[in-house]
Amino acid sequence: MGPVDWFAVFLAALAVMAVAAGWYRVFARPLVRRAGPGGLELRRRPFVTVLGTFVLVLVSASMLGHMFARIDPAKWWLYPMMSGGVAIAFVIPALWTNYLHQRNPRPIAFIDAGFWFLAYLAMGLVFWLRS
Repeated sequence: MGPVDWFAVFLAALAVMAVAAGWYRVFARPLVRRAGPGGLELRRRPFVTVLGTFVLVLVSASMLGHMFARIDPAKWWLYPMMSGGVAIAFVIPALWTNYLHQRNPRPIAFIDAGFWFLAYLAMGLVFWLRS
């Protein structure tokens, strides 16, 4: 069991923000089209949204950092398996539960689920590269 690599936690959170920038640039039109009128309004204070997102992603990256501090770095396959598994078994079902209750369109749920899966894989990659 090793110590948490806090620099990797920070880098993993930055990786998620980079993935988000690219992912939502690609899927901006489908999201707006599916959300309908008034569904996705432009934020008046995007800095607050981005900063808040980064802080929340730091919480997730911290937990992954604790998990990865306890595995053998030679077992590289554990990084995508564990980070992707967290996304598939915890994050995406929680997201979809909210979307079901809010009756959000299914394509929006697929776009967001794909983002979170890719985001967690990116965090796992950062931790593996830093191990």
